Amino acid sequence: MTKTSPQSPGPLFLGIDTGGTYTDAVLWREATGATPGAVVAKAKALTTRHDLAVGISGAVDRVLEEARVDPAAIKLASMSTTLATNALVEGQGGRVALVMIGFSETDLARDGLRTALGTDPVLFCPGGHDVHGRAAELDLSGLEAALPELAASVSGFAVCAYFATRNPAHELAARDLIRERTGLPVTASHELSAKLGGPRRALTTLLNARLISMIDRLVAATEGFLERRNIACPLMVVRGDGALVSAAFARARPIETILSGPAASLVGARHMTGLDDAVVSDIGGTTTDVAVLDRGRPRLDPEGATVGGYRTMVEAVAMRTFGLGGDSEVALESGALDPKILLGPRRLLPLSLASLTHGTAVTAELERQLRAPNPGRLDGRFAVRTGVPERLAAGLTPPEAKLYEAIGAVPLPLDALLSSTAQNATLSRLVARGLVHIAGFTPSDAAHVLGRQSNWDVVSARLGAELFARRRDGRGQAIAPSAQAFCERVLVALTRQSAEVILETAFAEDGLDGAATVAHALVQRAVDANHGIARLSVALDRPVIGLGASAGLHYAGLAPLLGNDVVIPADADVANALGAVVGQVRVSAEAMITQPAEGVFRLSAADDAPRDFGDEAKALAQGEARIRAIVAERALAAGTDTAEIDVARDVQTSIVEGQRMFIEARLVATASGRPRIAK
Repeated sequence: MTKTSPQSPGPLFLGIDTGGTYTDAVLWREATGATPGAVVAKAKALTTRHDLAVGISGAVDRVLEEARVDPAAIKLASMSTTLATNALVEGQGGRVALVMIGFSETDLARDGLRTALGTDPVLFCPGGHDVHGRAAELDLSGLEAALPELAASVSGFAVCAYFATRNPAHELAARDLIRERTGLPVTASHELSAKLGGPRRALTTLLNARLISMIDRLVAATEGFLERRNIACPLMVVRGDGALVSAAFARARPIETILSGPAASLVGARHMTGLDDAVVSDIGGTTTDVAVLDRGRPRLDPEGATVGGYRTMVEAVAMRTFGLGGDSEVALESGALDPKILLGPRRLLPLSLASLTHGTAVTAELERQLRAPNPGRLDGRFAVRTGVPERLAAGLTPPEAKLYEAIGAVPLPLDALLSSTAQNATLSRLVARGLVHIAGFTPSDAAHVLGRQSNWDVVSARLGAELFARRRDGRGQAIAPSAQAFCERVLVALTRQSAEVILETAFAEDGLDGAATVAHALVQRAVDANHGIARLSVALDRPVIGLGASAGLHYAGLAPLLGNDVVIPADADVANALGAVVGQVRVSAEAMITQPAEGVFRLSAADDAPRDFGDEAKALAQGEARIRAIVAERALAAGTDTAEIDVARDVQTSIVEGQRMFIEARLVATASGRPRIAK
């Protein structure tokens, strides 16, 4: 009888997800042979935005303690994050300068670029190229003169040149000048996308530049923690399309991590449930992310991810992100006789969490406000610094600097802080810069009052609910008979609004205007099940997978509103962290071949100067060889040594008077493979 030696266990992988409220950690043992992979341990800790390493260490230390394993046994660490997504939804990010070469100020009106720019500086320089890569005269003297002043007031630069995807020379010149004179991070648009559409490419580049300092802090905090815990392994980050890339790769292209957390959650949802067709809804503290699984794969949005109202050029999961979560701002509809409860899109620091973190300062002020004979407009609201480095406060206006100076590390009630209506707008700008948190009543506080959540301070949550319940409706009556009744209304509103965002996604995937369709009176009547002579109903064709730590609470009453099952997996609370360790590295490179003149085939690829060929076949062959080399290099940088490369060709031609005419060709090389792990 032949003895078989026992199979050695699979390697250990550490998955981390840094969300707006919680940081999750999961320890996963990779499958070996017939032994399936399994979750060894999982844990949560509060995300600490002022020092992300604190939250990361809290979650990872707990998971290591629970698993009782040697940290040195971990062979791969992988991280997903909602920080970039949340920053765009909440309008946060560093102050950056946008440099537009070959564009005019009228281009700011396209694709939401002017709105996204806000009060950040923009410079216009002569230059750029035409569709075939031929250059106009470049003049960077204006940029050169402005750099000393800009260097002191911004955290980075975004550079976008006209038709830089066909010839990046002018972007490279501006990038090199800025780096030489300032030493600050610079994002060039051609590095992020090979697609045409200058203003939208500029928008994507601007947002990327804003996010660099945030993602850099996250990666640095994670790497520092891993080193201190003797975890010597590669660190990967989940991209918005679900692929894994190295931490260094993500540091340079943080915009590609938008929807990173949601993309990881889809991978985790599929893994945990085995469902091939489902709607996945992931509710967090700040956002709800909804996407569709078809035949086991998430639908991708080739037109680019839309987050915070901005359509970017980042190819990502076709995920719709809504400002709805457990920490959403609770407000009342203004001017209505019977005001509705409004939720989001802004995230607040829950009163119960603020009190837990800062002691009795919050509770004492809430009690003071309750003793007042009449409710105040700013009752239950506080401001507190986020604790980010002081250098990120560069470029504040005098009113902003004065208000920021008045706000400290201890929550300050807004009724004591703000002395004029104009200061409200000033405070909002500080919040948008990520310098200040607003604390206030949220659904998480309502859950504490009702005993459905108990991890934070119940007393401050109840005081906040009492302040809300005594507010007046349009008839002068209290809006709720008790704090408990008001909290029930808040949670019902969250479940109802969750159903609406899921239906909005479903309608949009069916080619309809999702928001307008959901708002239609007939759909509202169907969701409410208000049956009259004409009975209406609405139902999804597939189940919903509910993810997030609070999914069990907020989705308990969801199934009747959607006409299908709602499945909440056992590890729904760490789906993002789990999804972070089961993905693959995947990167791509593109080349374009155009015909600027008959018999001339011009190849444009990456940072290369355009090259001309006299033969179409040779141009195609050289283009394919070049992007294979580029994508192989990118795959190594992204963290895999075992990439398989595929090349797709899209050659556009036409027939004119019986003759084949070449128009253009697009070549895309894709490399994919499992990430390299520590030996």
